[in-house]
Amino acid sequence: MKEKFEIKELINVGVFTALYFVVVFVTCFIGMVPICMVLIPLVIPIVAGIPLMLFYSKIKRFGMFTISGVLFGLIMFLMGSYSWVILLTCGLAGLLADVVLMLGGYKSIKHCIAASAIFSLWGIGTFISLFFGFREEYLQNITSGYGQEYVDALSSFTPAWMFYVMAAMCIVGGIIGGLLGAAVLKKHFRKAGMA
Repeated sequence: MKEKFEIKELINVGVFTALYFVVVFVTCFIGMVPICMVLIPLVIPIVAGIPLMLFYSKIKRFGMFTISGVLFGLIMFLMGSYSWVILLTCGLAGLLADVVLMLGGYKSIKHCIAASAIFSLWGIGTFISLFFGFREEYLQNITSGYGQEYVDALSSFTPAWMFYVMAAMCIVGGIIGGLLGAAVLKKHFRKAGMA
């Protein structure tokens, strides 16, 4: 096994991280409606399932997806919309997804779907401040952009127990997105020798 990443592998990391970010960014616009903001952890992994599974089919060694997770978290943090927690959740989710892919020998579609579910948990990092310790600050920060009516509605949709529902939505969305991606890319996976 080679110790250093090849240029092609690093290009794949960069391209797919950028593509994933664009899909996430566009999908986040559904959050303009308060009830849809709560559904974002379910919707993003479904919409992003195809590009994510395509990237998984290109990964042949440990570390590629960890790098992608860290880069994605950094982009999200630099966009200024989330707390530093997003760096931690994206990096950790990327690392865990990398472990799952490795356990499948980079040849298992089932492991790719499981990795999709695990990586989708990064999304809960965007909401941790809303539920744990910084709720008032979080709501106050979005008031100027969304207005008090939006904030009041979002607050009513997000009692403390909703955090766990949203975490479950991340996993369910990741599984659905993974299954959708696997179905759409079936021929591609077969060509890559994955089963």
